[in-house]
Amino acid sequence: MNTLGQDAKNHGTAVGLNVDKITINGGKPLRGRIELKGAKNLVTKAMVAAILGDTPSVLKDVPNISDVRIVRGLLEVHGVSVTQGIEGELILDPSAVETAHMADIDAHAGSSRIPILFCGPLLHRLGEAFIPDLGGCRIGDRPIDYHLEVLRNFGAIVEKLPSGIRMSAPGGLHGAKVSLPYPSVGATEQVLLTAVLADGITELSGAAIEPEIMDLINILQKMGAIITVDTDRVIRIEGVEKLEGYTHRALFDRNEAASWAAAALATDGDIFVGGARQAEMLTFLNVFRKVGGDFEIQEDGIRFFHPGGELSPVIIETDVHPGFMTDWQQPLVIALTKAKGVSIVHETVYEQRFGFVDALVEMGASIEVHKECLGGRACRFGQRNFKHSAVISGPTKLTGADIEVPDLRGGFSHLIAALSADGRSTVSNVGIIARGYENFITKLELLGADFELEG
Repeated sequence: MNTLGQDAKNHGTAVGLNVDKITINGGKPLRGRIELKGAKNLVTKAMVAAILGDTPSVLKDVPNISDVRIVRGLLEVHGVSVTQGIEGELILDPSAVETAHMADIDAHAGSSRIPILFCGPLLHRLGEAFIPDLGGCRIGDRPIDYHLEVLRNFGAIVEKLPSGIRMSAPGGLHGAKVSLPYPSVGATEQVLLTAVLADGITELSGAAIEPEIMDLINILQKMGAIITVDTDRVIRIEGVEKLEGYTHRALFDRNEAASWAAAALATDGDIFVGGARQAEMLTFLNVFRKVGGDFEIQEDGIRFFHPGGELSPVIIETDVHPGFMTDWQQPLVIALTKAKGVSIVHETVYEQRFGFVDALVEMGASIEVHKECLGGRACRFGQRNFKHSAVISGPTKLTGADIEVPDLRGGFSHLIAALSADGRSTVSNVGIIARGYENFITKLELLGADFELEG
């Protein structure tokens, strides 16, 4: 089994999904209701934040996804007690935090990049931290060098070893002035999790301000942190001497909501996404309507549906919040293959996010990927020889094929393609989808999809 296949197996097994493939009989509209829990991109970081507290934390609406299982394992090898409360609730007690062995960290981390965010909290609690080599979805460069430089700014001593990286802070951590060259979500999280207990004031300019970042700030403020956010992407953190645990209900997963919305549009379906909210999806909703989809905002969620008629081509440029999220473009591309005309998607966040389109072309889509910055402003990838602009011509009819999931969002996009295609498709490595989509097999059943599971 190759590395990708092993990763898929590990992610699936972590949540009880003991199958490798799903065979889908496409062409059937998805109709029904599904429910969302908390956002993957918030919940995992909130779990790490619990290390900073002197008392237990309670996190609600935690999804059963493999990334959560990975972080839980990492917390437990560091001595954090993690217990299950009522459904979707975790109780995290950091009172016995301890140093973990590199081998144990590596065994639990798998392909996750989350260990880098443990460093600031562990340096505060223990004076040292270890991380192994880091993995994650293969969608482009996510170097940790900037994370390490940020930690050095706070006073950490970084040693690169053959087995990983060791950090120490014999003199404690102090406030720093940090300027991000790009509004990186991960780097912003790193600064927040490190600065709240650092001695002095930290000023972070060029910060990411995604809803998940703001919800993490809400959690840290509940714990006792002092954090201000200016309109010019500047965040100031006044270090405090101690933090308490929190009780918090996680923000809904807007990426999963957008994925099911795209599935409704691509299959001529009608899906009510319980728990979705308008404010955090404003940009997506505008594009969804321009393409030809429709939606109804209700108190307990959003109904996404295909109202009939032709879909329209659009020009999309992904960007950091409040722009169009990179995680939204892959699922929506499937619907754009059905639009009459030429659509352009310019990816400016991850330079290798179009690897998933090869399978779509095999299924009959007309998609060309270019190195140039098409459809908008020049971006940081324009002179670096990356194929980061896609031209989608339609409408084209997709036909069933054998597909191998390449990454999380690309994998769900392949599911949508198979569901909307004529004939049978077999999608392998489906365990990767379990990284960020809770109970997606059960949700497909609820929506009336026609499929079979294979071991």
